[in-house]
Amino acid sequence: METMAGLASTGRRRVLGWLAAGVPIAGAALGAPRPAWAADPLSVGFVYMSPITDAGWTRQHEDGRLAMVAALGSRVATRVVENVPENADAERVIRDLARQGCKLIFTTSFGYMDAVMRVAREFPGVVFDQASGYRLARNLGAYNIRFYEGRYLAGLVAGAMTRSHVLGYVAALPIPEVIQGINAFTLAARSVNPKVQVRVVWTQNWFDPPRERDAAQAVLRQGADVLTNHSGSSAVAQAAEAAGAWMLGYTSDMSRYAPTRQLGAVVHRWGDHYVQAAREVLDGTWTSRAIMGGLKDGMIALEALSPKVPQAVRASVDEARRKISAGALHPFGGRLVDNQGKVRQSSGVPSQKDVDHMDWFVEGVVGKAVA
Repeated sequence: METMAGLASTGRRRVLGWLAAGVPIAGAALGAPRPAWAADPLSVGFVYMSPITDAGWTRQHEDGRLAMVAALGSRVATRVVENVPENADAERVIRDLARQGCKLIFTTSFGYMDAVMRVAREFPGVVFDQASGYRLARNLGAYNIRFYEGRYLAGLVAGAMTRSHVLGYVAALPIPEVIQGINAFTLAARSVNPKVQVRVVWTQNWFDPPRERDAAQAVLRQGADVLTNHSGSSAVAQAAEAAGAWMLGYTSDMSRYAPTRQLGAVVHRWGDHYVQAAREVLDGTWTSRAIMGGLKDGMIALEALSPKVPQAVRASVDEARRKISAGALHPFGGRLVDNQGKVRQSSGVPSQKDVDHMDWFVEGVVGKAVA
């Protein structure tokens, strides 16, 4: 295992070396097919914003990477840099991966978007793919999930299972992706229990287990008996288990951390996208575009439903899943009122652009959509 010299100035960030040595083909241009005789693997880099743990956001991307390696074998060689903060370090790490021969680089957090855009301009022969971003260039694509579809299903469960009518939501940062999830969760919960309130506590960090735990305890003190989160660790699941509160996992199945209290988990699946993108680069057919997956594509799912979830609730989840996948139900369809009483939508469904720029909370969320 080699080490990437100069990448990290602290011991917190580990670098995982080449799984196989990869040398770029001299003169290969973006979009040009790789010669059939080329035996060298495609060098693929992954940049993770937190450590690789047993569960959470980065775990799911790591599982996606492993799925790509399993599918493509010796055709790819991968390199991972984990625990990269969303600051100037990110730009240095991404640039170094390109300099060291990676021809496809996945940056797996929204906060890397500006950095990857700058590096992409410097390396026109390298393909960059940005998770949850929206900027595009000739050699920069974006991929994302309609996370709010999975959140809607989780909200149906939470609304049915709460007895205090208070749901706790530990959230990292008030970007549209997070706000969409809070709103979809709230709308679904209130569709089955109009008394529901959702109380949000911001942590200001994607991965900070102590702060996530403190935030979970804060909403528990406010009366929440069902918790969920949009953060990177298992701390909220552990806090719910310790307090005897219900919880709905996010990004990964968290049942190992809340074996008696998890009701289900909204799980991300990135592997198919990583396999497809690598194949396209290998074949010379990759083109820049924004990819948005959802329930229909299997990129997100509500899984690991507890036996404690009643059959009627399971049936409602299955029905909503089918309708969302078929386009017959939109989590933000119909009349939408924000938590200040302003009508944001009188009928119909919002455009994807409106969803992508959502910066307000729906009725039922306690608090402001700012940290």
